[in-house]
Amino acid sequence: MQFDENIPTAPFVSIIYREHAKYINEIVKEDDLSFGLHPLLIKIYRNEGISQEQLAHDFHLNESTITRNLKKLEEKGFIERIKDKRKKIIKVTPKGKKTAKKIMDYDEEWDEKIKESLTDEEYDNFLETLRKISEGLI
Repeated sequence: MQFDENIPTAPFVSIIYREHAKYINEIVKEDDLSFGLHPLLIKIYRNEGISQEQLAHDFHLNESTITRNLKKLEEKGFIERIKDKRKKIIKVTPKGKKTAKKIMDYDEEWDEKIKESLTDEEYDNFLETLRKISEGLI
């Protein structure tokens, strides 16, 4: 497909996001996990015992949004929240670990799919550019 040269960046970001969402949703639908929750599950998996406050900070979301999403993950059996003094510590269940590993494997496949259109140098530059833009916006 050929795109008009005068299209701004936002539609391209949107296309990549939507295609990735479709890709991951197809993979995790049997696990009853939505695309919006998978980054949270992976973050918890990689940072066992992380607090809700830290998750809110890391995802640049308010704590009430994190709380709602954690409740969904807990109800589906992916995580458990343990009260520790004044904080709630989040741990991944065996079901959550299995699903997180599965998603991370498919995210690697997604990156390989993106790399098919780029040289190694272009991919590295693309990733670095996305990081810079994200850091500049937050």
